[in-house]
Amino acid sequence: MKENGNNFLVLGAIFCGLVAAVHIGCAIFGGDWYRVLGAGEQLAEMSEQGHWYPPVITLVIASIFIIWSLYALSGARKILRLPFLRTVLCIISAVFIFRALAFLIIMPLFPGNSLAFWIVSSGICFGIGALYTIGLVRAWPQLSAKSA
Repeated sequence: MKENGNNFLVLGAIFCGLVAAVHIGCAIFGGDWYRVLGAGEQLAEMSEQGHWYPPVITLVIASIFIIWSLYALSGARKILRLPFLRTVLCIISAVFIFRALAFLIIMPLFPGNSLAFWIVSSGICFGIGALYTIGLVRAWPQLSAKSA
């Protein structure tokens, strides 16, 4: 791959895809997966009771990660250029880094999630955010509208 950030963006895409797959696994396999992944007992119980909320919210989150993965692949020039590529990659990078660093502020909003969930998920968010950010910086010149 060229030295334009492709390696970082491709890795970011792969990890986003894996995160999406784990979320899809939760929606399919239910309560035990929610528990193991630290999403909280309330979500696990709702899933076991057949409530619509856990799989729907989980699949929405998975869809977001799939879209973000596609944007990374587009930035790495592995698929067609997606609209607003630079802007969206900047937003994705910022969201990942913010989520990683602001977990202490966000934790009280989701009291059912375990501390292990917050630490692990924040580390994952920081790692993926770093991949997107480094890839974006390295690929920036190739991402201009002129080079589309």
